[in-house]
Amino acid sequence: MPATVTVPSAGFDYVKRGVMVPMRDGVKLYTVIIVPRTATAAKKAPILLTRTPYDAKTLTAHAESKHLSTMLQGYDNATDVIVDGGYIRVVQDVRGKYGSEGDYVMNRPLRGPRNPTPVDHATDTYDTIDYLIKNVPECNGKVGILGISYDGFLPLMALVNPHPALKVSVPMNPMVDGWIGDDWFHNGAFRQQMMQYIFEQQGSRSNEVKWPSEYYDEYEEYLKAGSAGELAKQRRLDQMGFWRKIVEHPSYDAWWRDQAVDKILAKEPLKVPTMIVHSLWDQEDIYGAIAVYKAVKPKDTNGDMVRLVMGPWYHGQMIQDGSAIGQIKFYSDTARHFRREILAPYLAQYLKDDAPKAGIAPVMAFETGVNKWRELPSWPPPGTSTRKIYLQANDKLAMAAPPAAAGFSEYISDPAKPVPYKPRPVRSTDSPGWPIWLCDDQREASSRTDVVTFTSDVLTEPLKITGESLVSLVASTSGTDADWVVKLIDVYPDEVADQPPMGGYQHAIAMDIFRGRYRESFEVPKALEPNKPLTYKFALPTANHVFLPGHKIMVQVQSSWFPLYDRNPQTFVSNIFLSKPEDYKKATHRVHFGPGDSGSFIELPVNQSVLR
Repeated sequence: MPATVTVPSAGFDYVKRGVMVPMRDGVKLYTVIIVPRTATAAKKAPILLTRTPYDAKTLTAHAESKHLSTMLQGYDNATDVIVDGGYIRVVQDVRGKYGSEGDYVMNRPLRGPRNPTPVDHATDTYDTIDYLIKNVPECNGKVGILGISYDGFLPLMALVNPHPALKVSVPMNPMVDGWIGDDWFHNGAFRQQMMQYIFEQQGSRSNEVKWPSEYYDEYEEYLKAGSAGELAKQRRLDQMGFWRKIVEHPSYDAWWRDQAVDKILAKEPLKVPTMIVHSLWDQEDIYGAIAVYKAVKPKDTNGDMVRLVMGPWYHGQMIQDGSAIGQIKFYSDTARHFRREILAPYLAQYLKDDAPKAGIAPVMAFETGVNKWRELPSWPPPGTSTRKIYLQANDKLAMAAPPAAAGFSEYISDPAKPVPYKPRPVRSTDSPGWPIWLCDDQREASSRTDVVTFTSDVLTEPLKITGESLVSLVASTSGTDADWVVKLIDVYPDEVADQPPMGGYQHAIAMDIFRGRYRESFEVPKALEPNKPLTYKFALPTANHVFLPGHKIMVQVQSSWFPLYDRNPQTFVSNIFLSKPEDYKKATHRVHFGPGDSGSFIELPVNQSVLR
């Protein structure tokens, strides 16, 4: 074998370099720099940076090709925007992953009480940008940062004491608050299918250590293990530092609050124009983008620093085909529209010399149901008001409050037979069914005896919702703890002329889970008093949807969503991760309704703006 191999580069439309970029503490981070030939000649191209724990070398070589457009096809590359825009593409491994030196910490906190070292993602981004503008002669001195998911969390970290050359940030589907509503928990319920991710992400520098499993159906795997803590012992996940932290901090204490990115950015000055990109059916990080928008928008006093884009996508779909999500068709490529008509001009405005203003509205939101992009001044938009829809007797759902007689619907919640979050067999998160489960047909769930269903009459006029629906669930349990899953669903007519398979489809619009022990406080769990009706209040994810005439509105309530979320033993224990088999018990759950606001209802964010 030759000592070194020279690859012929004649005819390549780019020059590729791999360098080790020094940080302020001496650690060097592996960085791939790809310069298009046009930039080599012009020497005035801007840089688009992505920092990642997912292997910079692979993300910049999805295919062996002379052409940049082919080589970059794949995760985290909005290829058409990068190539057509003539950008210098830079992708860097974060500390401790793949080609970079140093130690890896999951979602490394900022320097301070949770990170005693002198470095964090903010300093590493600053040092990287400083190196790039001094050592990439083809650049024009302007840098933008963008990325999806974990790589979307990093553009948010870059906003803390940003480098002067950082001109724009585009976090897409960012991880923001792992306890409230992103990767690790939702309102206290643990997302146990993330255990595999933690094992492989923290198990080695290059993710070569794989999660051991002999099961095809993960439902069976997680059920037989018992608690998430017991499964962690069986799979030796307890070797991983981040897992040990999760077990030590099952509630929303200071360890979680100090790391919540929306809370961090709420205290930071707004210095860098930022476009926050949200997917309405994001199966992994549905909380974060909207939370950051709420935190930073009040600082945008001139109205030109913060943009919000909401598309009808799953996690990361904005850089793929956006014509449909699962069975739901939009009759246009919504993701391509975003990239070409929104992202490309927005980046150019801040990164290219003498580029015109993009003219992007403060909020660009795709409205499902009527399938149109809307240009809005804010989110929620003007004209949004609250309208209550009440759960009622005989499985009814109506805008009018129930009559004076109180009542309830009940079901038996059995931890031995939890409700699956998607049809079995349940496969790992890289399976085709994982990205689209949030908008899956809910008919299978509504046919179960441990799911209660409430349905409206057929709508005679459109109903448009723009924002978060607020759940006010009055419920009781014969146990001392319980989970409550609430789903807001669009039920299609029995016959759909242009799509016969969609007849009767139960299209999930917004769904989430709440762990009962946190009814009074997210930080201090408390046992529930058996058989006492208690009120649980929580928000469903943001929606921008029109329920059309001929459709019906449905609300489903259940008490497990397995195996994505760990089972509640329904017996109060101090730490559910440490639950024993004897703690898991059947319980009778009741959903109560009654006169006025004394029963269960959902506050819908109804918008009366003209539907065109």
